[in-house]
Amino acid sequence: MTLERLWAGWRAGYIEEVATAPAAVDGECLFCALAAADPYDALVLARDDFVFAVMNAYPYTSGHLMIEPLRHEAALTGLRRAEANALIAMTQATNAALDAAYRPDGVNLGVNLGRAAGAGVPGHVHLHAVPRWVGDTNFMTAVAETRVLPESLRTSFEKLKKAWPHSEMSTTGQ
Repeated sequence: MTLERLWAGWRAGYIEEVATAPAAVDGECLFCALAAADPYDALVLARDDFVFAVMNAYPYTSGHLMIEPLRHEAALTGLRRAEANALIAMTQATNAALDAAYRPDGVNLGVNLGRAAGAGVPGHVHLHAVPRWVGDTNFMTAVAETRVLPESLRTSFEKLKKAWPHSEMSTTGQ
């Protein structure tokens, strides 16, 4: 089978329009607002001087977390060394908590840099951590455009909070 190409020159205008659309709602960054909010209400699991880990409000699966710097920065290359190191350390703690709480067969870790790469909040760099299980696929997402989540966000939060590794990292919440 060969790759077919469909030329649609009209799409260039749409792409240019989307590329210049504002990234934040009402000028406020979602992650900056979460960092400033009450940790328990915002579902923030842990934070240190540079980064924090928070539940994804629109998860791919139960336990889907995001790790982001406290400082508003769009580019991974714009992080200071201490922020980049803290991002990886928080990712390690996140991975350990996911392993302890969910015992997944694997964990997808990823950073979407820029809107074209799929960043839902392109103005504030963040890393996703998604637990995965062998055979955990079904038709619901592909056919019905629906995700089936076996537990509530608050239940996931409490499970991960209990499993969070005790370390030099300061944790937040109740």
